[in-house]
Amino acid sequence: MKLKKQSGELIAEKIKIADSFFARLIGLMFKGPLVEFDSLLIKKCNSIHTFFMKYPIDVVFMNKNFKVVRVYRNIKPWRMTRIVFGATQVIEFEAGKLKGDLKVGEELELCIN
Repeated sequence: MKLKKQSGELIAEKIKIADSFFARLIGLMFKGPLVEFDSLLIKKCNSIHTFFMKYPIDVVFMNKNFKVVRVYRNIKPWRMTRIVFGATQVIEFEAGKLKGDLKVGEELELCIN
């Protein structure tokens, strides 16, 4: 799966989806650098933490229609975000790997390869 802007600019190329309770709970905890995928899309999520993470991350909170609600860059391990009202999902990247200059209000599109 890919995530792109409406302009066609690619944001994420290989997305892993965390939609089960356990997958959402674990997220990227205890994992090393991303190799098999470049980002993790967590469904039913409006805040995150980086407890037990080995590296900082960039995150994009979106509503159910993939409209950007909030962007955080370089969240270090052992931190938490506030609840992001209006967000229903989040995509996480290794810090610095978030492609493009995303702005709140931009609409993204999830595409099946």
